[in-house]
Amino acid sequence: GTAASELVPSATDAPPAARSRESGAAIFARTTMPDYGMLSSSKSSFHKLTRNPWDRTKTPGGSSSGAGTAAAAGYGPLHIGTDIGGSVRLPAGWCGIFTLKPSLGRVPVDPPFQGRVAGPMTRSVADAALFMEVLSLPDPRDHMSLPFQRIDWSALERDVKGLRIGLHLDAGVGLPVDAEIRAAVEAAARAFEAAGAIVEPLAPFMTREMLDGQDRFWRARAYADVAALPDARKAKILPFIRAWADSAAPFSGQDVYTGFAQSMALRKATEAATRRFDYVLSPTAPIAAFDAELPSPTNDPERPFEHIAFTLPYN
Repeated sequence: GTAASELVPSATDAPPAARSRESGAAIFARTTMPDYGMLSSSKSSFHKLTRNPWDRTKTPGGSSSGAGTAAAAGYGPLHIGTDIGGSVRLPAGWCGIFTLKPSLGRVPVDPPFQGRVAGPMTRSVADAALFMEVLSLPDPRDHMSLPFQRIDWSALERDVKGLRIGLHLDAGVGLPVDAEIRAAVEAAARAFEAAGAIVEPLAPFMTREMLDGQDRFWRARAYADVAALPDARKAKILPFIRAWADSAAPFSGQDVYTGFAQSMALRKATEAATRRFDYVLSPTAPIAAFDAELPSPTNDPERPFEHIAFTLPYN
């Protein structure tokens, strides 16, 4: 998604594209994304601005911006997105489509990386289930993939009676939840209760230290990529992303390590908080879709991830 990339055709399909092609898919488009996939908007130095088809003044979300828009607008039935902190779920929420962020390793990717997954983005749950039959097929290139398991993805009906559902309305950090979004999630919780589920509050478990630590590690990772580029290519990067990455230049090794360690702390906290529940019901994002021209809802490279506290824990 960045103009800083050299446009060299890939010699091979990535695993999700390879499995799709092998299974008979007619692949006819590659969809847009922001620079380095590091925004929850569609701002890109390479692609034109992608807009939300329901309201073209608003963002479709990101980083799988084009896939969210294309699914909502009916460009095709099956779309692939990738997610490391909310990048399939945020566009799905803001474009009114369905997506699944699979467990790490369920859908092989190349190269694998902690938290990185690929998943289906579709107009219906049934279409996503159909696509998972293909996307979850094995690929030896992903050394972090789970052992292949035949799952009946199309078995969509389930009696929810007796299921324990955690109602998570306060992430503990980040932007406050809009009243309208809170009301919608509470209405969904009441529907589950009416069907026999046991709905109980799930207390906040994410902290400012966890969110900022992950941000610090991602900045350092981005800076390592950016610093390796010649100056002419660096100059083409979206200014918001360049400023965000360059802020890591003075970080010490300790800064980077303690930032990375917070991803492990978040992992532990998430597992402990959700252990007693079968499912968790929460907002996808605390806010509705923001202005399309903004790179993030805060428009501040020092506070870029205030809206992903409900999605990040599950990567």
